[in-house]
Amino acid sequence: MEAHSLNLIPLCNGSPRKCETVCVFGTGDFGRSLGCKMLQCGYSVVFGSRTPKASGLLPKGAEVFNHREAAQRSSVVILAVHRDHYSFLQDLTEVLHGKILVDVSNNLKLNQHPESNAEYLAQVVPGAKVVKAFNTVSAWALQSGTLDASRQVFVCGDDSTSKEMVMGICRTLGLSPLDQGSLLAAKEVENFPLQLFPMWRLPMYIALSLTAFLFLYCLVTIVVFTNVKDGQDVSFRIAISIPNKVFPIVSLMLLALVYLPGIIAAILQLYRGTKYSRFPDWLDKWMLCRKQLGLVALAYAFLHVFYTLVIPIRYYVKWRSNNFIISQIKNNKTSSFETMSAWRGDSYIALGILGFFFYVLLGITSLPSVSNVVNWREFRFVQSKLGYLTLVLCTGHALIFGWNKFLYISQYKWYLPPPYMISLVIPCVVLAIKLILITPCVDQTITKIRQGWERNAKPQKMENYEVAKTTETNESKAMV
Repeated sequence: MEAHSLNLIPLCNGSPRKCETVCVFGTGDFGRSLGCKMLQCGYSVVFGSRTPKASGLLPKGAEVFNHREAAQRSSVVILAVHRDHYSFLQDLTEVLHGKILVDVSNNLKLNQHPESNAEYLAQVVPGAKVVKAFNTVSAWALQSGTLDASRQVFVCGDDSTSKEMVMGICRTLGLSPLDQGSLLAAKEVENFPLQLFPMWRLPMYIALSLTAFLFLYCLVTIVVFTNVKDGQDVSFRIAISIPNKVFPIVSLMLLALVYLPGIIAAILQLYRGTKYSRFPDWLDKWMLCRKQLGLVALAYAFLHVFYTLVIPIRYYVKWRSNNFIISQIKNNKTSSFETMSAWRGDSYIALGILGFFFYVLLGITSLPSVSNVVNWREFRFVQSKLGYLTLVLCTGHALIFGWNKFLYISQYKWYLPPPYMISLVIPCVVLAIKLILITPCVDQTITKIRQGWERNAKPQKMENYEVAKTTETNESKAMV
């Protein structure tokens, strides 16, 4: 007799889900890995195969039958085959009627088919209760036991009882199921494993574009200009000197771009006088990838630190230092100590160290393992208050580096400003506008708006009075 209902799943010693029989269609890598994991967790596993006798790679303890016999032994059938091979299920429509049919398939590219694989499966086997699950877990993770990177499983289906059953299996296997709703969400679930760093694309495009532009800018103003103007070959600067100018500039600009969308959002809310109005799509996308922008900025800051540490061992630096000392000896001269230069150098280094420290602190608190153990106020304090402090320190680091170079015409190669001046434009604009936004009168208005106040909304009492007056007028007209 076929066990079509969930209540007929065999139990062992009265313990649910232990010794339940689960059927797996497909003896490939994923089917075998999933079956092995289920056996380890106490399930009884049967495999359905086109050639049962030839399936010699199956885990020990599992049974293998043809598809019809295997389906008859369980009310949960996990379909670990590709969409192209779903046609064999048409002959099993009767035996699969009322059973939970779990689709684990993925496609080769995004939106490969008009409908999702799970929806197509529901059309092929209309009597089955189709559930989409396990498609975000890899066979290697199941086999090796390293599930930390792919522990979350998205589950969707039209039958709530079937979804709960599949989510229970996920929990027993040590996975974290997340209910995504009905089977209409299956297409989004199937597209998820095919996405290549979706939240990192915009930050990487911005970072690479800035890097390419600034590298060419420095190449023209340093290497090409020196060669044309003085006839001197300084192309060796391409390896260390120019990257060590580009990396800190890009890092500072990206850090400022992390906080710029929040400022734009505040200005929009002030202008509109309400928070119940959608931001433009470009601003939404920008705000969603701020974490990734900050982490890319931190990576560039690390590169700047590493490149700075190798400066003393460079041949050009050693040659220049030795040549300066020898020239002083020959001319019997010594350079006097300048307190201002000492203050400038120490301040430049101190601000750089402090800025990098808070930079790293921001990166650490953005990790899920850290952010999950702090409350929202603590997280906001670190990412907002300390974030702006980091921007101030790094901007001061760049300002002291440039000092008064902007006053000298010789620094403008082909009338182009020094690279450090470019790095200061966005951070100074962000800090200047932020300084205006935190003034008491402006800050109070923004706080009221974010708490639900609207500039053009009528007071509640006036609204009630107008509604009552209108009702009274209408009643009088009706009486007349």
